[in-house]
Amino acid sequence: MNAVVIAVAVMLILSLARVHVVLSLLLGALAGGLAGGLGLPKTMEVFQTGLANGAQIALSYAMLGAFAVAIAHSGLPQMLANAVIRRLDNNHVRDSVPGSVNTIKWGLLLALLAMSVMSQNLIPIHIAFIPLIIPPLLLVFNRIQIDRRLLACVMTFGLVTTYMWLPVGFGEIFLKQILVANIDNAGLDVGNINVVQAMTIPALGMITGLLIAIFISYRKPRIYQNTTADVEANHQASSQPKMSLYRSMVALLAIVISFVVQLWADSLLLGAMIGFAVFMAAGVVRWGEADSVFNSGVKMMAMIGFIMIAAQGFAEVMKATGQIEPLVQASADMFAGNKGMAAVVMLVVGLLVTMGIGSSFSTLPIIASIYVPLCISMGFSPMATLAIIGTAGALGDAGSPASDSTLGPTSGLNMDGQHDHIRDTVIPTFLHYNLPLMISGWVAAMVL
Repeated sequence: MNAVVIAVAVMLILSLARVHVVLSLLLGALAGGLAGGLGLPKTMEVFQTGLANGAQIALSYAMLGAFAVAIAHSGLPQMLANAVIRRLDNNHVRDSVPGSVNTIKWGLLLALLAMSVMSQNLIPIHIAFIPLIIPPLLLVFNRIQIDRRLLACVMTFGLVTTYMWLPVGFGEIFLKQILVANIDNAGLDVGNINVVQAMTIPALGMITGLLIAIFISYRKPRIYQNTTADVEANHQASSQPKMSLYRSMVALLAIVISFVVQLWADSLLLGAMIGFAVFMAAGVVRWGEADSVFNSGVKMMAMIGFIMIAAQGFAEVMKATGQIEPLVQASADMFAGNKGMAAVVMLVVGLLVTMGIGSSFSTLPIIASIYVPLCISMGFSPMATLAIIGTAGALGDAGSPASDSTLGPTSGLNMDGQHDHIRDTVIPTFLHYNLPLMISGWVAAMVL
């Protein structure tokens, strides 16, 4: 059996068996390396090389965490939590909600969706907003009995669909700097093609999955216990002072500057660092508080950064086996001349690779050089090729145990221990997004 398939299968099975994601990634990499003939010493050497490659990601996440905590210092997260808390208290909503649909529930869902989308472009702090916004609202979620699996689906939708469809912020990086650039480098000129148009049908698949989650799968109330952690987080948010006009203006300035720098320098690290510096220079984060704020941000994002480092080691082993291209070619040879089945195979392989690596941004450079010649030989148009490769890269981001798009929601929703990463985030997002995305990606390949 192909070493890549073995590595991903071992990692997923161990994760489903509640083995920690980091250990699952390591054992999956060992299984794949040994199956690929690397041997134990070589596998560990390659894995450790990958860990070094993940250092920049971890540092960027730490800086994003510090920037997010600085934003929290301005009072923006507390303002949202306080508004919802006051609304509930004024309506005397305590332990239950009489109707299955209410204004507060839909307002929260729309707010979380908007924040998830803006975290990818307008306020480029990625998943760092989740541990700040969600914990103070857990008691609110418990009161109105929202199924947290739905909240995970809403946030993951915003995190993934934004970069795979909107060419701003992270989408600029994914669509233009990685997807289009790698296809061009592989020998197919797609510079004059509207990449947004090519990815619209796949994005509709994501929208379909979100609607199914909202109106079918998780529409019923789900009861959670009010824990000490919920009460403390809620009380801490409600006791914060109100925002001042000055702090609001500084927060807005820092966000705009961070956004501009991130686009100009193509660096999340630099953008977050300069944004944090604006808060310090303006006195919102005082010099004496800087260490505490920075440490809080690092602590908040530490586990996610550590998992992403391990995922880079896993990805390096997968590439070192040299069995990604044979997997594609062997699968394609089974359906020679059948465009429909070839498209299915390419999407499935993309799903496997991204599920293992945990990053769509890392998958695209791996598969683009393999898929472009294959798409040309099968007669796919340049726009269909864009759609196939873009969808194959995005597949598996939602639903991967090692993806930041699933780790982020869990980091906030599981603060009180009532939200399991695999069963309540990974599996729901896999079912609601990967299956519709595969179908819509196939449709795009056939009609474009």
